[in-house]
Amino acid sequence: MKKVLLLIVAALLLAGCGGEKKTKAQKPLYDLTSGKAVPKFSGENAYKYVEEQVAFGPRNPNSQGAKMALQYFKNFFEQNCDKFELQNFIYTGYQNEKLDLTNIIAKYKPEAKRRIILCAHWDTRPRAEQDKNEANKHKPILGANDGGSGTGVLMEIARILKENPVDYGVDIILFDGEDYGEASDLDNFCIGSKYFGATKDPSYQPVFAILLDLIGDIDAKYPQDPESMSKAPEVVNMVWRIAQDIGASRFISATGSGIYDDHVALNQNGIKAINIIDSDIVGADSDIERKNYWHTQNDTMENIDKEALQQVGDVLVKLIYSLKFNR
Repeated sequence: MKKVLLLIVAALLLAGCGGEKKTKAQKPLYDLTSGKAVPKFSGENAYKYVEEQVAFGPRNPNSQGAKMALQYFKNFFEQNCDKFELQNFIYTGYQNEKLDLTNIIAKYKPEAKRRIILCAHWDTRPRAEQDKNEANKHKPILGANDGGSGTGVLMEIARILKENPVDYGVDIILFDGEDYGEASDLDNFCIGSKYFGATKDPSYQPVFAILLDLIGDIDAKYPQDPESMSKAPEVVNMVWRIAQDIGASRFISATGSGIYDDHVALNQNGIKAINIIDSDIVGADSDIERKNYWHTQNDTMENIDKEALQQVGDVLVKLIYSLKFNR
């Protein structure tokens, strides 16, 4: 009996020692630091980048505008990143149309294991089915907000990252073919992000991704996206907390409408992603008549606001330069 009791006591002591080791707190993978100098984001520059995209005309797949825009992005990012890649692929669209699509990838500190993604789509819609003018419904749109705005903000962030390197990896990705699908045909939306997620190397495991879409409107507000809250609530909370801390009042704590967007495709392919989006624009059914330009010929520069671009850029730059990886 004594021998059994001694064995039990010894086992308990060993378990206790092991328990102390197991309860030792592990640092979180990342957190935010305070007091670090943050480079200045220029809403003026971002606005200029949107203007330059719109000047090419519609950038829908296979269009002349898309070809010119692709060369424009190539020239820009080759000078403003550490490693530049074009992910070219062919996609079969409606009536067996062969689409030449290209995801644009700008890498910063490409050798780093810990990485985040900042992304948007650069293509514009090949049809304007929401337009009230019947003659316009089958014409491609200019996409100043829907395509141009998120890309303009990321171009300014690219410039900043090149001049002010960080000690972890950042990938800026501009997806193609996001807006190709006909209404309600989700299979033919988000083509570029689906392709990227499905073909990525299994070793490529970014910590999170932040998508920008429809962020440039004069009256833009950014509620919290339901898909983002479901799949990456900690990233949403971090971004909106930064917005609150720096007074970016367009970021609101209310829950927005669910939007099928590139972040859904990324989440489905194992990349934790959130969306910053002015979801009220979607549907072209706002009480503000001016805002009813989604998927119409009125998605033009007149609707784009430098201050909206500034707030989104300020939040992202604050995040980028406050983010610290602990392991």
